[in-house]
Amino acid sequence: MDMGIAGRSALVCAASKGLGRGCAEALAAEGVNVTIVARTLSTLEETAARIRASTGVEVKAVACDITTEAGRAAALAACPSPDILVNNAGGPPPGDFRSFTREQWLAALDANMLTPIALIQAVIDDMTARGFGRIVNITSSSVKAPIDVLGLSNGARSGLTGFVAGVARQVASTGVTINNLLPGVFDTDRIKTTILAQAEKNQLSLDEVRARRMKTIPAGRFGTPDEFGRACAFLCSVHAGYITGQNWLIDGGAYPGTF
Repeated sequence: MDMGIAGRSALVCAASKGLGRGCAEALAAEGVNVTIVARTLSTLEETAARIRASTGVEVKAVACDITTEAGRAAALAACPSPDILVNNAGGPPPGDFRSFTREQWLAALDANMLTPIALIQAVIDDMTARGFGRIVNITSSSVKAPIDVLGLSNGARSGLTGFVAGVARQVASTGVTINNLLPGVFDTDRIKTTILAQAEKNQLSLDEVRARRMKTIPAGRFGTPDEFGRACAFLCSVHAGYITGQNWLIDGGAYPGTF
């Protein structure tokens, strides 16, 4: 299927590895010129080089902390008016909710709620003026089914979800869509951190926790960044113009609900 977005531009956050990289690679494969953002320059440049070599599109790499004003300014200077924005940031640390400090809460809100909102504010007017825009926020399955050790993530990402639900409908008639992708368990560094926390909490080995997690997923495996990226590319395509304000759960069937 031709996604109809060749020649468009995309700003993809936290894209040097994991799910963000999967999204950047999938968009580039569709002919989208991408600006990728991450904190670690060496990893970012390696990813940029691989995408350039495999797709031939223009790839800009911006090493910055997207959760800061300076970081967002640097990213937007490199890609001031993207057709596509993929919001993504590392999740806050796991832990017992009783131990979370005010500083930890503010950091979680900055990274997983306020930063995506700030970027949406920065790019949405140009998108509506052009009559085309795609904004995809990578959130978490914890928005649908909270994870006990990820209280900071549960709260911050749910706040973003509520914000998007309203804004998406305000701009729906202009050709701009805003949707959320809710990853379940994917084979990334993030799941390793979560598994470690669960292993320590329950005094189990890492292999045992990993095996137990896989058994809770009807697909019988963890997801891959490649398949996540392709879902993102579809939401950014011309074929998804009638999909907005939605939360796409990608979890191999782990969530047991009907709705």
